[in-house]
This record gives sequence, structure tokens and C-alpha cells, in this order.
Amino acid sequence: MSDDTEKPNACETESGRHEIAVTPEDSDMRLDRMLATKLPDLSRSRIKTLIAQGALKHDGQTIVDPSLRVKPGQNFAIDIPETRKQILEAQPLGLDILFEDADLLVLNKPSGLVVHPAAGTPDGTLVNALLAHCGDSLRSVGGEERCGIVHRLDKDTSGVLVAAKSEAAYNSLVSQFAERRVSREYMALVWGSPSPREGEIEGNIGRSPTNRKKMAVLRTGGKPARTHYRTLHSYGAEAVSQLSCRLESGRTHQIRVHMAQAGHPLVGDPLYGRRRPALLKQLPEQVSATLSAFPRQALHARTLGFEHPSTGEWLDFTTDLPCDLKNLIKLLECL
Repeated sequence: MSDDTEKPNACETESGRHEIAVTPEDSDMRLDRMLATKLPDLSRSRIKTLIAQGALKHDGQTIVDPSLRVKPGQNFAIDIPETRKQILEAQPLGLDILFEDADLLVLNKPSGLVVHPAAGTPDGTLVNALLAHCGDSLRSVGGEERCGIVHRLDKDTSGVLVAAKSEAAYNSLVSQFAERRVSREYMALVWGSPSPREGEIEGNIGRSPTNRKKMAVLRTGGKPARTHYRTLHSYGAEAVSQLSCRLESGRTHQIRVHMAQAGHPLVGDPLYGRRRPALLKQLPEQVSATLSAFPRQALHARTLGFEHPSTGEWLDFTTDLPCDLKNLIKLLECL
């Protein structure tokens, strides 16, 4: 599996009551946005709908204003109803296909596209698009509701991704990911400049004991994980750096967790990142404002290499950076 990767639905928000505590880092944030950071599998539109339906309470009182500004120490409770199992619909959403044959399909996933339906995103996902493109035969590939998905990227992570079109191809690709015979490189923008400029970060990754929506580096338990990084450029007196990251293992949110643990969280990361006032002060106002407002984690799955399931040929795919990251880097290069 790759970074941001787990079995489909592994991180799906469970139904029932969820208790949410406002931390100092959340101060003065909009209520719906704060909830979206705590419940990342629910979209803000889904959260707004739940609020409108009276599902949110504070001190026993129903809250119906999603724009409410939250304060540290506040505690909210949101009741998420049980979702009924739905038949996945084929939806022609358009795909940026890099390669396709009878066994597999390789595509460039845009930021904002959810890979697999979950509680907060029942449709409009990559799976829905693949069903429209490949047909109903995909429904049985990889078991119920997998639809050929071998690995996945977070909604806001862009880049190259492979899906299987046959059971044999699926099993082969799953084995290659599990046995670490897949080559993967990511481009990331992080706060600060890692020291040394090239190295590796190692630490078991598992569910955070304090926030079940987050992963964390754990002293005990979790699964072994190792990330190799190399600094490509540093900008603005080393306020921000561009890294190349290669995964030796592949755990959920691996790059995001490891870089945050090392003190260099990804720019724009709503879950693991945090604003760096001292670093922002080093930068011109326009650059500082753009970095602060960047709407997603600055992470792109740039390359993917693997052995073709049928021919045994080694395949390599490289994707260009999307426009939002290109424009951000151009702005940083002017410093």
C-alpha cells in the first residue's frame, strides 16, 4: 500500500455519537471547518446538513449555526446516523488516464477526488468513475465494493494511482504492494528545512490514542514504517522546503505523519500541519498569506513503478505537478 493508503472504508467515520473537544489550535475557527478537521471522512457539506438536521449539541443545547466561531475548551457532540448500504452507481466523471489495457488502468488523480465512497461521500468518487469507464465487470474485482482499487490516495492528495481490471491483476498488484516491490516517489512542500537535508524517518505508525481520526508515531504497537526524504529546494531563508519522499513501507498518511513527527509538517495539511508564525514572519506578506491559505496538504504522488501482472514488464509512470502546486512553487522561487 502507498502513503495515504488503507483498505477501502478503513477510516470511514462510524455512525453514533462523536465527542469533539476544541483545542487551542482550533481557536476562532468556523464550527463546520473545525468539525471537518476532526472528522475528515465527512465533507463540510455533509457536516452542514447534519447541523441543520439538529445532530450537533453543545452543553445539551442543539446548535444550528455552522459559522459559529469556536473557543478552546468547548465540547461538542454530533450524532451521525447509520448509513444504509448503497449500490454503487456508475458516474462518468472524466478520468486523466495515463495507461490502460485489459489488466489495469493507471491514472492521474486530481486533488479533491475521493477514491472510495464513504459515509460523507456516497458518490462522485473515483470508484463511481471507474465503474462508468470499465463497466459492471469491475464490481467483482478485489471483492465486494473494492471495484479494482488496489491502493488509494487521500482526497486532497493528487497524483498517480493504479487500479486493477481483473481478479488476477488485482491479486498480483496487492502482492507487489505488500512485498514492497513497488516504486513510489512523492513531492511534498514542508515547513522549515529538515536536518540533515537527506535522510530517513522511521517509526511505527498506528491510530492516535488521543484522536481516532489521526494516525501517529507510536512507541508501542502500530506497524513499522520508513520514509526516505531528500531536500530539493529551500525557500525564504529555509521557511519552506520542497522534498522528494520515497516510501519503503506504506502506511496510512505515512509521509504526513512522519514529516510532522520530525517537526516539518506539510504546508496546508489540515490534520497534521500547523501554522508557523515565526516562519511566516520571514516571508513577504503575499507569500505568507498564500501559504497560510493553501487549501490542501501540499503532497503529490509523482511517480509509480510496478511489474505488469501479465507480461512481467516493469512499468514506470510520472505525473506533472498540478497547477496549484506549480503556482505555489513559482511564488516561492521568487524569494
